[in-house]
Amino acid sequence: MSGFVKIAIDDYYSDSNWTTIINKYWMLAERVSDPRVQGWFLFDTPLPTLAMVVAYLGFVMVVGPLWMANKKPFRIQNTLVAYNAGQVLLSLYMFYEHLASGWWGDYSLACQPVDYSESDKARRMLHLCWVYYFSKLSEFADTIFFVLRKKKSQITWLHLYHHSLTPFEAWLLVKFIAGGHGTFSNIVNNLVHVIMYSYYMMAAMGPQYQKYLWWKKHLTTLQLIQFFMVLFHSMSALVYDCGYPKLIASGLILHSTIFIVLFTNFYIQAYKKDKIKPAAVNNNNKGEGATSDDTKTSENGHIKINGHLICNGHSTVNGLIAANGHVVANGHANVVTKVPLNEEALYGMNGRVRNGYTNGHIGNDTHTEKEKVQ
Repeated sequence: MSGFVKIAIDDYYSDSNWTTIINKYWMLAERVSDPRVQGWFLFDTPLPTLAMVVAYLGFVMVVGPLWMANKKPFRIQNTLVAYNAGQVLLSLYMFYEHLASGWWGDYSLACQPVDYSESDKARRMLHLCWVYYFSKLSEFADTIFFVLRKKKSQITWLHLYHHSLTPFEAWLLVKFIAGGHGTFSNIVNNLVHVIMYSYYMMAAMGPQYQKYLWWKKHLTTLQLIQFFMVLFHSMSALVYDCGYPKLIASGLILHSTIFIVLFTNFYIQAYKKDKIKPAAVNNNNKGEGATSDDTKTSENGHIKINGHLICNGHSTVNGLIAANGHVVANGHANVVTKVPLNEEALYGMNGRVRNGYTNGHIGNDTHTEKEKVQ
């Protein structure tokens, strides 16, 4: 490695142009690549993979949203169910193949070198890594479906980082280290994806399955467990010397650490903050307001609705006035309760709000259906 670093430093201070330097390093990389992969589709250079990742990011971040700007979201329920079912089956197949290719009894958990031989199991693992690479490309569809359904909130930085990085990792896997210690992360990932895509498949099947999806937040916990397992497993390759590249093991440690930080932050943002959100006034579009559980009577005889005090038919909620069971805000009314209030105290003979103003706006004679659903 020290010789490789010396070559890099010499090239940095040389008069050679960048094309010459890149070609030199590519020749060095070819020298240590797996000779069994020579001539394989998409594996002569990483440029096709780079082009696909750039095209993916261009579509989901720019082209797709612009194209969908004036369109209604696509209704692709059947497509989503079929896609997620396909991912479940593919992940199950790869999980089984990882076991059959070495992880069921042949591989060492402490440290496992890559088998570059022409044996049946070594070839089987190489082919599996090739399938794994294409499975990562197929997962671009996750984000594309978000764009087509106009689910912009689902396209997070973490989501894009993950889907953009994994094709390059899988390409390096096939090109240089198809097998051995590093494939532990693949088999764990396959198992997690079986569970994860099963959840997505059920979610796409319709609202009647929502009652079975209470375990959503546990998916993130499962992914965190996955990265911790890979982290500690990769560390063992630094402790034990079996011939597996320590540079690759160090890269896996860095990779796992980054994802642990990102997924932990996502978990906190998505689930922990939900527990401390302030209570909001019920704004039911159907006009169904507070239930009996939401309506309480205080000791002085005043009615509380959703925790807000109704006094003489008026309820001041952040400066808004409740009138005849409606919160009047900027001229719009939201139904919040079925409890009948004193209409005489609220309305004059012409049906307008007494004093003529609510929150600085003149009250209307009637509440339209449009006002009820604002």
